[in-house]
Amino acid sequence: MLALYEHLIIFIRSIFAFILLLGIARILGKQTLSDMNFHEFVTAVIMGAIAANLAFNEKIEVTHLIISLLVFTGTSYLLSRLNLKSRKLRLLAEGSPTVIIEGGKILENNLAKNKLTLDSLNQMLRQKDIFNMEEVEYALLEVNGQVSVMKKAKYKTATVEDVQKKVESNPECMPVELIMDGEMLSKNLELNGISDKELIQQLELQSKNISDVFYAVKGSDGRIYMDYYEDQIKHPIDVE
Repeated sequence: MLALYEHLIIFIRSIFAFILLLGIARILGKQTLSDMNFHEFVTAVIMGAIAANLAFNEKIEVTHLIISLLVFTGTSYLLSRLNLKSRKLRLLAEGSPTVIIEGGKILENNLAKNKLTLDSLNQMLRQKDIFNMEEVEYALLEVNGQVSVMKKAKYKTATVEDVQKKVESNPECMPVELIMDGEMLSKNLELNGISDKELIQQLELQSKNISDVFYAVKGSDGRIYMDYYEDQIKHPIDVE
């Protein structure tokens, strides 16, 4: 009879732990379900351990475990909100992408810093349907551990625009982020020889300030793309 009671308690605690974690995942948002960055990985591991103890460890009081879950949920949620407002904090908490192939050349030091071997790199490229390293112009190791690849022009899938014009023989440039969250990325401009005065002049022609820009990037074709906080979209297709 005692054993049956203990089994029932574990069953109830397990169901409660599952429902609680499900609710926490809903609170933290869809990003929790995607490939995780550093702070999301740490949060998931800790919450998983706490939930396991909540389900099976009868020596620890339920209230103590719930308090721990609430603390880590609140911390993770607060950090996610702060990351939206501060790029510096976002870089500190999540890290930044690392270029591992530039201009078709492998950057060995960057591979070593990220504990990435050539075998691992080749495996990641094969998952992108790239079996020949020669096809790659740029490759970045993203903060979620995935590799993003920009192929050389001659290896890209042809589009209608490509058919209508002659493909340039010069290799494309890596896109350069110029403004993010209303702040100019001066270091990016300096490293890529881009004049901040020229950028400000372009904004003035559109009666805009740097603080009005949510995101600005110099694309691989050399043109500058800007997205403003006020997009003038009257009827958004999807609103969360």
